[in-house]
Amino acid sequence: MNKILIANRGEIAVRIIRACKEMNIKTVAVYSEVDKDALHTRLADEAICIGPASPKQSYLNIKNIIEAASITKADSIHPGFGFLSENSQFAKICEESNIKFIGPTSKVIDLLGNKSNSKEMMKKEGVPVIPGSDGSIKDLKQAILICEKIGYPVLLKASAGGGGKGIRQVNSFEELEANYNIVKQEAKNAFNDSEIYIEKFIQNPRHVEIQILADEHGNVVHLGERDCTIQRNHQKVIEETPSTIIDDKLRNKMGNAAIKAAKAAGYTSCGTVEFLVDKDKNFYFMEMNTRIQVEHPITEMRTGIDLVKEQIRIAAGEELKFKQKEIEFKGHSMECRINAENPIKNFMPSPGKINEMNLPGGNGIRVDTAIYSGYTIPANYDSMIAKIIVFGTNRNEAISKMKRALEELVIDGVETNRDFLFDIIRNPDFIRGNFDTSFIEKNILKGDTKTK
Repeated sequence: MNKILIANRGEIAVRIIRACKEMNIKTVAVYSEVDKDALHTRLADEAICIGPASPKQSYLNIKNIIEAASITKADSIHPGFGFLSENSQFAKICEESNIKFIGPTSKVIDLLGNKSNSKEMMKKEGVPVIPGSDGSIKDLKQAILICEKIGYPVLLKASAGGGGKGIRQVNSFEELEANYNIVKQEAKNAFNDSEIYIEKFIQNPRHVEIQILADEHGNVVHLGERDCTIQRNHQKVIEETPSTIIDDKLRNKMGNAAIKAAKAAGYTSCGTVEFLVDKDKNFYFMEMNTRIQVEHPITEMRTGIDLVKEQIRIAAGEELKFKQKEIEFKGHSMECRINAENPIKNFMPSPGKINEMNLPGGNGIRVDTAIYSGYTIPANYDSMIAKIIVFGTNRNEAISKMKRALEELVIDGVETNRDFLFDIIRNPDFIRGNFDTSFIEKNILKGDTKTK
C-alpha cells in the first residue's frame, strides 16, 4: 500500500492518518465544505473536498469518494467507523474499482450486516444466541406467535440495524400491536430496509464485546473483552477492559466463540463480536461489527497491539505476527466519550466555536481528538468530539486517573458531558462494578437528578 484515502472525518480520521504516517504510507483526507479547516485535512498529505456539509452529499457520497481516490491515485480506502464503514455496496464498488477496501469483503459485510441472518448462522455454528425469531418476521401474526412462545418482554429490532436505532422493548401483546408497524417504519427510515426480527429481552444484562483480528490466511485471534455496559439510549458512554464480571475461564470461552463466529463468516480484518451476559454469566451473541470500534483504544492500551496498523497490514495481505498464546493482557483501561452536548437540556447537541481548551496528560492518559482552540464544531455530524483513555495497573487506579483527566479537561465555548461522566465514575455502584445496561437511567438520571 502506497496511499490510503480516509473516507471519514474527526478523531478517527486523525487516528488513521497518524498510524499511516508511522508506517510511511501517504494519506488523502476527504472533507465536506464545512470541514475545510478540520484537523484531519491539515495532517494528511493531500486533502480533497467531496461535497456540501450534508453527510448524504459528502461522507456518504460513494461516487464522490471513489472519484477522489481516482484523482489522487489512492490504492486503498480506510472507512473508519460510522458513515460507509459497514456499507457492503461501498466495499463492492471499491473492489470493482481495484481499490483495496480496508475491512472485510463486501460479501462478508452483507452477510453480517443483516442481524437476523447472522444470528441464524451463529446458531448453526454452536455460538450461543438470544432466543427469538428464526430470521425476519413476515407479519404481525407471526410476531404474536413468537412472543407467546418465548415470553415477554421482547425486543423488536431492525434486521439491518446498528448504533442503537430501530429497537423497541415490548412488554405485552398490546404493546406489540402498537409498536410493530412503528419499528418497521423506523427501520425503513434509518436503513432503507423495513425487515425486523424479535429476540428475548435479557433483563439487567452486561454488554461485553470481544475484539478479534483475522488475516487473509485463515489465522484468527481474540484480544480479550471490552465491557460496554454503561450506555444511554443504547449508545455507549464509558467502556473498560477487563470486565469486572469476566474471569479467565469465561474470557477464553467467549473468545473462542468469537473466533468461531469470525471463521464461520469467512471474516478478515479487525472486527468485534458483541455479546449480552446475563446475571448467571450466560452469554449470547448479539451482532458482529465489521469495522474498527470507537472504543478500540482501550484494547490497544491493555495489549500493546495497534489495531489500526494491524487492519492495514491484514489488508496488505500480511499474516498476523502473533499467535493467541503470545497475546498478553496487562492492567486496566477505561475510555470516556466526550460529547459536545448539554446533559441538563436532554443532551441537546452543542455545536459552536471552541474559545479555549486544555487536554489532560500525564502517565497513562491518552486523548484521541480532532478539536483545537479556535475550531468550530459543526452541527451536521455526531456530537462526539474526543475520547479520554486511561491505563492503570488495576481498576481503582484507572478510575483515579480518569477522575484527574476529567478534572483537567477544559473546553470553553461549547457545552460538554464532562460533569455527567464525572457523576458516573464517582458513583459508588460504578466503583464497585455493580451495574447493568440500565445503570444510567436508574442511578444518574433518575427523578429530578441533574448533572452539574
